[in-house]
Amino acid sequence: MLGEDHSLIHEFPEYKDAIAKLIQSSDTFANSVKQYNALDKEIRELELNGAPIDDEAMHQLKHDRAVLKDSLYQCLK
Repeated sequence: MLGEDHSLIHEFPEYKDAIAKLIQSSDTFANSVKQYNALDKEIRELELNGAPIDDEAMHQLKHDRAVLKDSLYQCLK
């Protein structure tokens, strides 16, 4: 679905408290969450505006988001 919210809290609501604690205690985690959420917002805006980039570039953005998401999830487990 276009424009779907994939923010970290939306993706992992069961880790809401852990996410908040890690953001407070780890600058590295906090920066990664910031980067992940910014990337998700960029993708959402591109999708809602008719994706004024080519498919390969959009695929790369989504790939980067997935890699970040996997990395953050490993920290949460």
